Amino acid sequence: MTVDNNRIVRLVPIVAGSIAGTLLMLNRVLTPELTNSQARSDAVGVILTAVLILTGLLWQQVQPRQPDSVSLEGTEGFELLPTLPDALKIELAWASHLLLTNTVTRSIVVYYQGQVLLRRGILASQATVTPGAILDRVLTKQKAIYLVNTKIYPGRIEFDYLPANTQGVICQPVGNGGVMILGANAPRSYTKQDEAWIEGIANKLANSLEAALAIHDPTTNLTDRS
Repeated sequence: MTVDNNRIVRLVPIVAGSIAGTLLMLNRVLTPELTNSQARSDAVGVILTAVLILTGLLWQQVQPRQPDSVSLEGTEGFELLPTLPDALKIELAWASHLLLTNTVTRSIVVYYQGQVLLRRGILASQATVTPGAILDRVLTKQKAIYLVNTKIYPGRIEFDYLPANTQGVICQPVGNGGVMILGANAPRSYTKQDEAWIEGIANKLANSLEAALAIHDPTTNLTDRS
């Protein structure tokens, strides 16, 4: 699990303000006779303490703590359906490389017309994709679903083809009958920009897949080519 390097820095104003406030209170209690100058000094000290604590609280909002990431359970791998045309293999390799190197994605599965075309990244031992309720909804509605934190979703059990400790999952439609499943190693880690980019890559893959199928035989799947 990684550590947020800025966490200590964000806590410094709160800790310093709390310590200063405690010392001011002790000094006030232990002083037998309060002078006017001390009263003025205490007032200034209280204001400065409040500013420090408020600054620390604001930093918590402006610089929120990054979600903790984990090392996914599985083995590093790259698998492509052998019967795919070379052009599609290159396209899938390119798209998966971009996602793995430019987002928090650590595991990718591309499922299309009942077949697993690609698995890349950290791979689970289960290679077969059996669509469950979530995947069926994506395929039917043609709308992406983002599970921001898999721990709070009972339906996560259908993603047994991803590492068991996957923290976040995006299911992105790929044309009609296809979906790209992305597994992240940290919860709530995909940004809106990431989601838009993933959608764009999925649309590009859909065009390439549909073109390849149309060239060979629009009534058959990729493995039926002679």
